[in-house]
Amino acid sequence: MLWFQGNSMQLTKCSFGLFLRNFSASRTTLPVLTLFTKDPFPLCEEAKEVLKPYKNRFILQEVDITLPENSAWYERYKFDIPVFHLNGQFLMTHRVNTSKLEKQLLKLEQQSAGG
Repeated sequence: MLWFQGNSMQLTKCSFGLFLRNFSASRTTLPVLTLFTKDPFPLCEEAKEVLKPYKNRFILQEVDITLPENSAWYERYKFDIPVFHLNGQFLMTHRVNTSKLEKQLLKLEQQSAGG
């Protein structure tokens, strides 16, 4: 908790730095789900809606394949979006396969808990 006294800022009860370090560490343990997309694209919007119940279990990273810096992804996926990678590995294309997503997330969570 932060409180102000005059011109100086004081920390009370806990170390804010420790809090941030723990928060950052917990966030980095989540897998990264990469969505290759372009805007606007209704199937990608639909996919993001389907993903909402899982949002606490991964970090969603969107890659707009139409941007110049993503031209390699455009050449690879221009006819297939949405395309999903989980932790850098191809997972699925066109629509969210919730059973496949659930299976892979459980696998990663079990590895994380055991390791």
